[in-house]
Amino acid sequence: MSSTQIEGQCLCGEIKAKATMTKPMLRACHCDMCRSHTSSMFMSLGIDKGSLSFEGPVKTYRSSEWAERGFCDTCGSTLFYGTVEDGNRHPSAGLFEKAADAELKLEFFADEAPGYALAGTHRKMTAKETIALFAPETGENQ
Repeated sequence: MSSTQIEGQCLCGEIKAKATMTKPMLRACHCDMCRSHTSSMFMSLGIDKGSLSFEGPVKTYRSSEWAERGFCDTCGSTLFYGTVEDGNRHPSAGLFEKAADAELKLEFFADEAPGYALAGTHRKMTAKETIALFAPETGENQ
């Protein structure tokens, strides 16, 4: 399977993003922090691990013991959600035109979605399953 180079930018254009993608995938997270950060679910794009790079005034906020969130220092656009332990960053789908034509494949904290459901037959992980995947030692703090 070949990889595709994708490029995008934040709302104001101050930050440029580049990554490669072998298996196009959109993911949605409904956890309390993602909803607080974005006013909705956070939609991320599945990219090749370690391929994401940014140019511009990226700021980060350590949102929990095991996670950080990136944003543009100029316009405030959400750039990524990242796990601190492994340095893996999951870019905001909104940075890339038409979300790089990826399809929704996975929802995190699906059992915490506030009164809405996303259509489709994609995988829907509960809060317990999501925490076990990303932070098995830290419990429920996201």
